[in-house]
Amino acid sequence: MLRIDVVTIFPELFEPFRAVGVLGGAIERGLLSLAAHDLRRWTRDRHRTVDDIPYGGGPGMVMKPEPLVEAAEELAGPKHPLRVARVLLLAPQGARFHQAKAAALARESHLVLLCGRYEGVDQRASELAADEELSIGDYVVSGGEAPAMVVIEAVSRLLPGVLGNPESSAAESFQQGALEAPHYTRPAEFRGCAVPEVLRSGDHGRIRAWRATQSKVRTQRRRPDLQAAPCQTGEQ
Repeated sequence: MLRIDVVTIFPELFEPFRAVGVLGGAIERGLLSLAAHDLRRWTRDRHRTVDDIPYGGGPGMVMKPEPLVEAAEELAGPKHPLRVARVLLLAPQGARFHQAKAAALARESHLVLLCGRYEGVDQRASELAADEELSIGDYVVSGGEAPAMVVIEAVSRLLPGVLGNPESSAAESFQQGALEAPHYTRPAEFRGCAVPEVLRSGDHGRIRAWRATQSKVRTQRRRPDLQAAPCQTGEQ
């Protein structure tokens, strides 16, 4: 079972998230444990302060290091040398999250995800609390909660037994550094657009060859960068 702890100032966001779909089923079957913790639990002042004005001036507020570091140490142990979990800080400046990284994280036994907010996180929190920083893309959102959910979704799908058909994840986009072939279902014709004959042929050899070709063509046209990026298929 993979244990995931999320540290956030909005733990209530994760209650509906953990209750539905593939994720909810994995938790119900004991394949995954997911808990969201209020960062304010690790504050020590009566106002439960988690942010302050930035040194050097500038807009916005910065998340204080003390609560984040103490939360990580309580949930995962000190960074050196007794850490029992992998601590990830969701941050725009982090390494790009991709399918191979999701597969690597799925092999861990315990993950702790730290969700930043406001203008950013005090650099000392990253250095003292996090084992690495992760970004889900080259854009900015209001906090680390949505990125944390993306990471949890991607990782949990790769846990043994989570998906009903174990071949489902193996054939998905990015799993082999390529996009999936197009999908079709009934009806066989819709508004003048027909399902390709090969998919209705019953010839599984032809179908596999067609899907392999379509995957290659789609990747070349839409995401040629995937074929030139070894990190998508093997780098961790």
